[in-house]
Amino acid sequence: MSDTTRVYSYSAVLMGSPILLKLFSHDEALASRVFRLIKQYEDLLTVNRAQSQVMDINHAAGLRAVVVSSPVYSLIKCAKAASMLPDSAFNLAIGPLVKRWRIGFRGDTVPPVEDIVRLLALTDPRQVVLNDAEQSVFLTKAGMEIDLGAIAKGYIADRVRDYLRKEGVVQGLINLGGNVQTLGTPEGGWSIGLKKPFSTSASMIGTLEIANKSVVTSGVYERFFEHNGQIYHHILDPRTGYPLNNELDSVTIVSENSIDGDIWTTLMYGMGVEKGCAALRARPDIEAIFVTKAKEVVLSSNHHYRFTLLDKDYRLTGSTV
Repeated sequence: MSDTTRVYSYSAVLMGSPILLKLFSHDEALASRVFRLIKQYEDLLTVNRAQSQVMDINHAAGLRAVVVSSPVYSLIKCAKAASMLPDSAFNLAIGPLVKRWRIGFRGDTVPPVEDIVRLLALTDPRQVVLNDAEQSVFLTKAGMEIDLGAIAKGYIADRVRDYLRKEGVVQGLINLGGNVQTLGTPEGGWSIGLKKPFSTSASMIGTLEIANKSVVTSGVYERFFEHNGQIYHHILDPRTGYPLNNELDSVTIVSENSIDGDIWTTLMYGMGVEKGCAALRARPDIEAIFVTKAKEVVLSSNHHYRFTLLDKDYRLTGSTV
């Protein structure tokens, strides 16, 4: 973006994250409506307070089906489809384990093995029964809980983009605490930083130049605790009940829709670099940037963005390098 282009930034804290909206004209009323829209969706989808449509489903686990609104039902249906993919690391029914680990919240501890085994039995996504005719959701076992935290931000970022378009905005950016969704192509494009894992400052490994795309980064450094010299992060493996342990520090997905970024960052974590790159060959619309513990930056491809490496400690590799 050129220095002559005036960008107006608006911020709020919602969904437990700093939210940033960038517009090219001064419009506080529009910014207020955007933040109100985000709040409405948060109220529908959250599991971090007693009342929401998702919590209504969880409270009725093992008892009865709960009818929900169209947005909530369609999002749960999408999350279940991602959960049912072969060997998927995405699981909408992982709520009991997330709640027990409490990673990123007070009281985070390594649960006893028997707790993990007991709670794993409550995380089978096949036991989330959907009824399209009624738009109802039934969790068949008492104690089951769905958690849309891994997908809600992407869904909301896409709804904000659609709303801004409807309001006639041709260029803008919304950052929902790690989910960046952009509209249009300002002069010079949008420049998005790729954070250096576990850095105390705002250090960047590199930057992505994008237009009309979403950028979603998920990293083990975002929420974690240390116990006996081992790091336990918030990205849980639904197959074991423990944090995923592989070569990755972070995965960034570039896609048109932010909800795909949410789903595919999780899927890529489960697959790792080699399998992940192979899987993405069938999806030219979705691209991944893997950052490994060995300080490699691996690009699955880069047709939809331009990446510039800034940190000399890291080495750029990948099929397109």
